Amino acid sequence: MSFERVQEKLNILADAAKYDVSCSSSGSNRTNTNKGLGNASNSGICHTYTEDGRCVSLLKILLTNHCIFDCAYCVTRKSNDIKRAAFQVQEVVDLTINFYRRNYIEGLFLSSGIFKSADYTMERLVSVAKKLRLEENFNGYIHLKSIPGASDELMREAGLYADRLSVNIEIPTEQGLKLLAPDKNRADFIKPMEKVKNEIIQYKSEKKLIKNTPKYAPAGQSTQMIVGASGENDMQIMYTSNYFYKNFNLKRVYYSGYVPISYDTRLPQIGTPVPMLRENRLYQTDWLLRFYGFNIEEILNEQHQHLDLDIDPKLGWALRNLHEFPVDVNKADKRMLARIPGLGMKSVFKILHARRYRQLNWDHLKAIGVSLNRAQYFLICASNQFETRDLTAEKIKGLILQNTKSKYTSMLSNQLNLFG
Repeated sequence: MSFERVQEKLNILADAAKYDVSCSSSGSNRTNTNKGLGNASNSGICHTYTEDGRCVSLLKILLTNHCIFDCAYCVTRKSNDIKRAAFQVQEVVDLTINFYRRNYIEGLFLSSGIFKSADYTMERLVSVAKKLRLEENFNGYIHLKSIPGASDELMREAGLYADRLSVNIEIPTEQGLKLLAPDKNRADFIKPMEKVKNEIIQYKSEKKLIKNTPKYAPAGQSTQMIVGASGENDMQIMYTSNYFYKNFNLKRVYYSGYVPISYDTRLPQIGTPVPMLRENRLYQTDWLLRFYGFNIEEILNEQHQHLDLDIDPKLGWALRNLHEFPVDVNKADKRMLARIPGLGMKSVFKILHARRYRQLNWDHLKAIGVSLNRAQYFLICASNQFETRDLTAEKIKGLILQNTKSKYTSMLSNQLNLFG
């Protein structure tokens, strides 16, 4: 195979992979052994930046963009008139190793269209990972996209060589899936996720008894949903996420705004992409559920089925529950501190530590890093200076938005002065 042909394949299949956003981090603890190649660190592998500030990258490609399905929302669907290509297993292995040796990448994210069958496709994805681990002694990060409907045997083998596995459930509701991908069945997505969950549980149990038990998907599993393709509201999307978090021990759920790519009466019109701000609000809600102790019903319910795009979901909850405030930061427990708008979890832990030695006032909170622009309306501390308490939720929202816009305008003005 000529270099030009491999380069052509790479251009096609890397471009086709850009719609999958679920490769942000690994969380793997796979370490280099026996003078192997690469290392997957605990801090995570990203295609942008890690938590410790490192800019890193993955080779993010499809094995093929041929597909037997005709999902309306997918650029690789069989009826779409696009240029097709397929890598051989060895070509992906060689690309990964060559790119790694040139310091272009730190790992591989490999997905695929489904050709022939789920097992046929999954077998080739596993072959890539297996060759990298056993033949090339590659210890870098590998994320494999699990193929819906793949056999339990292949899913078990995949987890022995990949750091993370993921199955995209694609559409948040079964009704939406039937509308846009009538050939697919939600049960086919559930099966490999259930297998991976059980294998991870078994691995952790055996690890306690047998120290050298082979690792199984050390970075866990994740999934992705397309937002805005089939009309689900925010409540439906987040209730689906909550279900998968609770029942499959997922590490992450990713939310990908639908990008209109072709005309179809079942889909949003071309030229009307999902606002990035909606994705951001969904991620913020996801964060509240996983790290801030919120229940899904507190944020989204029959009375509040949509997230407010103007303000973050924690502020939205606080404005709907003003009877819970003000909170005394010198007395409140961790759960209630975490519910104060303007306080992140780092600030919460700093407050819990600092108040052991002194009564905290506004200056202390500002030094800790509390966003007083928001928090001042919801807390009290060791200070006589305080905002008026007779403000309504609408007035507080207006003041916060006004201050936020003022800060943005001031920052923009400073940038123009600096470069103008």
